[in-house]
Amino acid sequence: MKTNRIIHGDALAELKKIPAACAQSIIADPPYFNVLENEAWDTQWKTSADYLAWSEAWLRESMRVLRDDGLCFIFGQLGKREHTFLHLMSRLSLQHPFHDLIIWDRAVGYDERRDSFTPQYEMILVLRKGEKAKFIKDAIRIPYNEATITRYLKDPRYKDMEARKAHLKKGKYATNILRVPSLKGTSSEKCGHPSQKPIQLIEKLILCCTETGDMVIDPFLGSGTTALAAQQNGRQWLGIEKDSKYLQIARARLKALVSKSKN
Repeated sequence: MKTNRIIHGDALAELKKIPAACAQSIIADPPYFNVLENEAWDTQWKTSADYLAWSEAWLRESMRVLRDDGLCFIFGQLGKREHTFLHLMSRLSLQHPFHDLIIWDRAVGYDERRDSFTPQYEMILVLRKGEKAKFIKDAIRIPYNEATITRYLKDPRYKDMEARKAHLKKGKYATNILRVPSLKGTSSEKCGHPSQKPIQLIEKLILCCTETGDMVIDPFLGSGTTALAAQQNGRQWLGIEKDSKYLQIARARLKALVSKSKN
């Protein structure tokens, strides 16, 4: 199977063509259903039941192509009063082994509301296929600053200070609340997709469960962020994208990355 390429087509149809158990990770950022109300691709289902049935179908195929020790990450968001993703998480977790729920802390709020708290997060449901999943905790440590390291080294409870210092230098383990600033209009990374995710966020997902050469599949590639993150970190990848406009954006970003790496 040829890898490191974008497939132009429908996610469900194209996933069915991919061999079973070939992906170490699935990173999916599908339409949220009536959250981005100005986008036709987010409002194409007549009812939430239709959306849930479609979601179950593409997730079933995603789990088929996932390795037994792989992880599947599914982004979701709640609209102002739309709560379909809560039902989707429940249904998918009944059908496939639940692994974790990650909160993406966007660092700043969005969609200001008068009658409730300003939302500042999105959710990432994490499912696994088998009993045990590959998880590389050291790969996503968060560095301590020097002042914090100095303060922690003064703790008298630790007798082997060299071992303690080595541990602190590696940084603290990441929690399932990932604080990564969302992309603003002035960001050099921003490229025209309304739900574009930061490369830094996607990298954390890739690094925590894959190693060099492992396969990452994104059924809804959008502007290509998963492909870029995988390429930069030596992973194989496949991306599926239905929209020609986003397909062109993703290809342009990948071409720029390849050109930059050659210079």
